[in-house]
Amino acid sequence: MKLKTTIYLEDALLRALKIAAARAGIREYQIVERALRAYLGMDLLGKVGTQPRLGEKKGLALAYRELRRSRRR
Repeated sequence: MKLKTTIYLEDALLRALKIAAARAGIREYQIVERALRAYLGMDLLGKVGTQPRLGEKKGLALAYRELRRSRRR
């Protein structure tokens, strides 16, 4: 379920959001959702949940790989 909310952004950030959305051919809220999911680590939780019988070694490897990837952004 999606809910409507209001956020306050700096002018330059809002402009960049609009440009990125136009270039990607998606809605602005989709970029905000993706950014929040990445920031909150929800993408990682989804990946771990889809792995059958993820052992400790594979789980740690996946977690560190995602951590390094998020730091590069």
